[in-house]
Amino acid sequence: MASAPIRVLVAKPGLDGHDRGAKVVARALRDAGIEVVYTGLHQTPEMIVEAAIQEDVDAIGMSVLSGAHMTLFAAVIELLKERDATDIVVFGGGIIPEDDIAPLTELGVAKVFTPGTTTTEIVEWVRETVGPATAA
Repeated sequence: MASAPIRVLVAKPGLDGHDRGAKVVARALRDAGIEVVYTGLHQTPEMIVEAAIQEDVDAIGMSVLSGAHMTLFAAVIELLKERDATDIVVFGGGIIPEDDIAPLTELGVAKVFTPGTTTTEIVEWVRETVGPATAA
């Protein structure tokens, strides 16, 4: 019996209008057989969580280049808790200082990808972390 494909919502929160990286990651995930929902630019944490729940995704990947990563990730994690959706894995990347990675992990962000990470590394991490083997 084949398992359902992994579903990932790729989100671009806040006022940052640069989404090339998010689109590259979304395409790499899709090309690897992962179902991807891309929300587009200027999403609020509320919009991201609502879309994730409606689309029944396994993970949310957020791209943050604006410097608001601490606030945006914290808001998404909190809203997932409020909506009883903590089974949705949250990961992200962008221009995030090394010193902020540990606090983001403490908030509940499963992984932070920094500049220079390859799409292959991201796809492998999603498969290993979010894939069917982790649900067993």
